[in-house]
Amino acid sequence: MSDKLLHLVRHGEVHNPGRVLYGRLPGFRLSELGHRMAEAAALELAGSDRAVARLLASPLERAQQSARPIASAFGLEVQTEERIIEPSNAFEGMVNSGPESAFKQPRYWYRFVNPFRPSWGEPYRRIAARVRAAMDEAWGSTRGGDIVMVSHQAPIWIAHLDIAGKPLFHNPAGRRCELSSITSFEKRGERWFEVGYRTPAAGLLDDAVDVGAV
Repeated sequence: MSDKLLHLVRHGEVHNPGRVLYGRLPGFRLSELGHRMAEAAALELAGSDRAVARLLASPLERAQQSARPIASAFGLEVQTEERIIEPSNAFEGMVNSGPESAFKQPRYWYRFVNPFRPSWGEPYRRIAARVRAAMDEAWGSTRGGDIVMVSHQAPIWIAHLDIAGKPLFHNPAGRRCELSSITSFEKRGERWFEVGYRTPAAGLLDDAVDVGAV
């Protein structure tokens, strides 16, 4: 195992009674269950017997909240990293599940004209570029332990696809990026490699509502 790893951690469940696609909208914080998930991720990292030297988080409230238990476990400050924020999305604020889902309304179907880009939000290639740039910078400037970056489902999954050399176009419903999951990478020379995926909050997922992801 490398003497340094970079872990992309997804935030915990969000309080979202309206079941909307929250994206970058303000005011979406962790639910009580989400706080427990964040604690589970922190315990998983602390129990792995690896030093963590740096902790970064997306500026969105749910990511900042999810980073705090990790900060407490390792005695670190949370540094805000704008480049790992949730992508922008034209469906923000709209219902994202059930029969009233905006995705099922014909009046919005014009937004799906190019799913490969995608036409409803930030281009996949741009997401990959900014997340990879944040990873590269953190890796090159950190010594003495691992790096943890608390982000969101879409940036983490797109980084996974990009590093694996796979097409960035995908069905969001098929992402392997559960709430409070930990996807781990290492850099060998100039190349990134994914080396692990863990779901420390697996026992809490059956009670979770996860409909706000882009």
